[in-house]
Amino acid sequence: MTTGLAKGEFPGAGALRETGRLFALALDVLVNIFRKPFQTREFIQQCWFIASVTILPTALVAIPFGAIIALQLGTLIVQLGAQSFTGAASVLAIIQQAAPLVTALLVAGAGGSAICADIGSRTIREEIDAMEVLGVSPVQRLIVPRVLASMLVAVLLNGLVSVVGVMGGYFFNVVLQGGTPGAYLASFSALAQLPDLWISELKALIFGFIAGVVAAYRGLNPKGGPKGVGDAVNQAVVITFLLLFFVNFVLTAVYLQVVPAKGS
Repeated sequence: MTTGLAKGEFPGAGALRETGRLFALALDVLVNIFRKPFQTREFIQQCWFIASVTILPTALVAIPFGAIIALQLGTLIVQLGAQSFTGAASVLAIIQQAAPLVTALLVAGAGGSAICADIGSRTIREEIDAMEVLGVSPVQRLIVPRVLASMLVAVLLNGLVSVVGVMGGYFFNVVLQGGTPGAYLASFSALAQLPDLWISELKALIFGFIAGVVAAYRGLNPKGGPKGVGDAVNQAVVITFLLLFFVNFVLTAVYLQVVPAKGS
């Protein structure tokens, strides 16, 4: 009976091998970004496609996210007797955490799945192999424009989610919970700082890169023909989600240690 392991191979070696190949593809993408010719037309087409499938869902998801955060924090802060800090708490939570994660999840779920399906279908039709035979780099021709498009759209959508989420939080806090508009805005300006916006955009940029690379990697390595493409899409979304939450934790921990809180 076979165990699925090569002779002398320890359990988990396959996972490590796949991780190494994923990192190798990420480095290859970074290198090919600066190589000419740059596929401008492909980049613009991918930007438009990813934006078209993610703008509306992102805006619709941002509203309840902002509302939930505002309602939960508003109720908690009222119990603590610190109503004047409701605006700062809810807006900072939306900008630093909710906006990048919502953006990344939708870019990975909608745009990333489409990228994986496209690359996977090209792979099983042996188009990728044909490009390599002709001396055309699939990474430079197909993957780099898609990864850059994911990064650009993620950054732009992050701003959209921040604005929509803050507006939703303002509405639910001021209108539904009876908060004071002046106190909401004053607390935000008193505690928020510009690096909060920078870390939010940096997270969106990194998350977009991760979503594009993981989707392209799974698309390049489908198993089992057409059915394998569907499995690769599901795997790409799940792997991206896991990586996003881990990277978000690391970036948040580093940011809180490096950038002092305003007024401290």
